[in-house]
Amino acid sequence: MSLPQPVPPSWKDLGKSSNDLLTRDYNYNGASLEVKTQTPSNVAFKVQGTRDSKSQLITGDIEGKWVDKIHNLTLTQTWTTANVLRNQIEVDNLITKGLKLDLATSLTPDKGAKTAVLNAAYKQSGVHTRASLDVFKVRPTRRFFTGPTFTADTVFGRDGFLVGAETAYNVTGGNITRYAAAIGYNAPEYAVTIHGLNNFKTFSASYYHRVSRDVEAGAKAVYDSKATHGGVALEVGTKAYLDSSAFIKAKINNSGTIALGYTQGLRPGVKASFGLALDTQKLNDANPAGPAHKVCHLLLFSN
Repeated sequence: MSLPQPVPPSWKDLGKSSNDLLTRDYNYNGASLEVKTQTPSNVAFKVQGTRDSKSQLITGDIEGKWVDKIHNLTLTQTWTTANVLRNQIEVDNLITKGLKLDLATSLTPDKGAKTAVLNAAYKQSGVHTRASLDVFKVRPTRRFFTGPTFTADTVFGRDGFLVGAETAYNVTGGNITRYAAAIGYNAPEYAVTIHGLNNFKTFSASYYHRVSRDVEAGAKAVYDSKATHGGVALEVGTKAYLDSSAFIKAKINNSGTIALGYTQGLRPGVKASFGLALDTQKLNDANPAGPAHKVCHLLLFSN
């Protein structure tokens, strides 16, 4: 008799280890502040704000989350500086074990814009499937209603091997608007994933390796058949822990851009993160903080 298979990652988490290594903790696009608090009545509050270094625009939001652990119910409400009101209701393992349902809505009162998305996720040994219905689907480039869109994805896993697929269906038009597929392999110390995205017009391959307890490495290659520059975009990076409260990250791409990140824990619940990006092809740029380079910024986090 075969052993029970673990629950595979969801479609959006395929290749997550490599993506996190190459994208997170590089804080050179602006400064941000995030504060989290927890009340005795089991209500969590989060306030976050970001200042973009290019546009100098400051944005932020305040979020409140209430969790009923007895009934597996979660209610989240968010109000942003763009005057967008978001609500999300999640129910987990209520109807059957492994099934999670949630309704996410948003409303912009001054513009009358609204969204409503019904989501369902089901996970069991060897399978993880999700489905969502976007009731008020709007095309962003033209800002008009295109009708409800149904999206579904499934990932099957066995003995570390993963196979997944995603598709989007326009209910009003009666046609498939997007499809993608992926294969991969997950082991305790490394992971490999290959994606075919955007109706198989974009292909990506990612690799992640935990070299030792203190060192991680990863790489990602992307080929876009519609890209004007042609060729393959390649990026490699690494992460090294200096101690239990600090780590450094570095990455470089085939365009010659080097990015560095340093994160230091200041005390329990608070950390500072710095980032730096350099274009090696423009090291002689007279302005070190100009468009060719991005200097370090600070991120504070509290919970």
